[in-house]
Amino acid sequence: MTLLSGPPHVITVGAGLLRESLAAQAVTTTPVDWRPPLPGTEGALARVLADPRLPAANERAVARLISARPVLSAVRRASEVLELGGMTFLHAGPPITWERASGPLRGALIGAMLLEGYTHDEEDAERRLASGEVRLEPCHHHGTVGPMAGVVSPSMWMFEVRDAEHGGVAYCSLNEGLGKVLRYGAYGPEVLERLGWMDRVLGPVLSAAIELAGPIDLRGMIAQALQMGDELHNRNRAATSLLLRELAPAVVDASPRDAAEVLRFVGGNDHFFLNAGMAAGKVATDAARGVPGSSLVVAMARNGTDFGVQVSGLGDRWFTGPAGVPDGLYLGAYGPADANPDIGDSTITETSGLGGFAMAAAPAIVRFVGGEVADAVAATRSMYEITLAEHPAFQIPGLGFRGTPVGIDVTLVARTGLLPVVNTGIAGRLAGTGQVGAGLVRPPVEAFTAALLALAESAKDPL
Repeated sequence: MTLLSGPPHVITVGAGLLRESLAAQAVTTTPVDWRPPLPGTEGALARVLADPRLPAANERAVARLISARPVLSAVRRASEVLELGGMTFLHAGPPITWERASGPLRGALIGAMLLEGYTHDEEDAERRLASGEVRLEPCHHHGTVGPMAGVVSPSMWMFEVRDAEHGGVAYCSLNEGLGKVLRYGAYGPEVLERLGWMDRVLGPVLSAAIELAGPIDLRGMIAQALQMGDELHNRNRAATSLLLRELAPAVVDASPRDAAEVLRFVGGNDHFFLNAGMAAGKVATDAARGVPGSSLVVAMARNGTDFGVQVSGLGDRWFTGPAGVPDGLYLGAYGPADANPDIGDSTITETSGLGGFAMAAAPAIVRFVGGEVADAVAATRSMYEITLAEHPAFQIPGLGFRGTPVGIDVTLVARTGLLPVVNTGIAGRLAGTGQVGAGLVRPPVEAFTAALLALAESAKDPL
């Protein structure tokens, strides 16, 4: 009877129309943020959740991910550490052919042809790439990640990152800086000149310096950078400064003649740490691969046409959907019409609990990708709903030193309808343009739906 005699208190679920109507009548409400599962996934979701292997498999996979201890162990040429026989170039994202390649990827491939001296003519480079003479393979298939177009050719120098806990190794090219750079699809004379200097000077000096300095603890460096305002995808200012401080004495000892030029280049490039951080993310997520029955996402990557994900329990299979165009801020006179769909392997940062998942640690990031500080905090908070753990080392001061959300679970994405938050640079859609902006993007639903259906097909029946 007290329910009938006292003032009503209504719990509302789903759409806000009922809550708004009640509030207009001064009725106290408690909203429940509920969303239905992704359309068409109900049966597959039930089958995967009933797989008796799932809880233990996910516990094991995410434990391996968060216990990884990436260290920067060397800088080496791609030709020495990667299988790039014949005319083979690596690229970001899932597999793709020249015919389907976007403008920035085509531009980066043309630039790599010119850089390697395979041709001295842009039109000849395009003809040979279109003929299939050059083999194109994803970076992820070679234990490698590449930002934006992600093109890796034999002469490029690579960060080598080893997992001191599980023994894995991953690679990423050196960062060129912002603006007109190869990874954004630019290949003009200034781009090739810079890459030539990186080949002759930067790579050899860093290689010698790291050999002198010894392995550098990237896990600890990332943890410290988070507490200094980075989120380790689009803001790497603190991490780059920490790396520069660690390397500077060894750079001077290794090459007194070139030290000033090298340190000036690194110090003037706030994104220099990004590539080392990407390799750290790759080696950590790779530690979680191959756990039968696990629904943990171990890779998210884009090639400028497709957005693909890989899942721990499903081997090296890619599940893809169309890459979306980021929503963000544009440089100069550029606008959305100039933007290419999402591109790059740098979503390995989000996959490992950084980037868009850690924006609450980097309120200044909104000045680069758009939105308000509250949006950055809300983005991080929402990602706890689709992840399996909080990273014990990567902590966010503004959230009471709560660990970043880590371990994207396909079943949680399907159950909540929430998609991972990604912050990213925006490449111009025309080959040769370079960077046109930065912003936020959500992966396509299709990639996660396809992964869930595949998990359902491989699921074991309950005992």
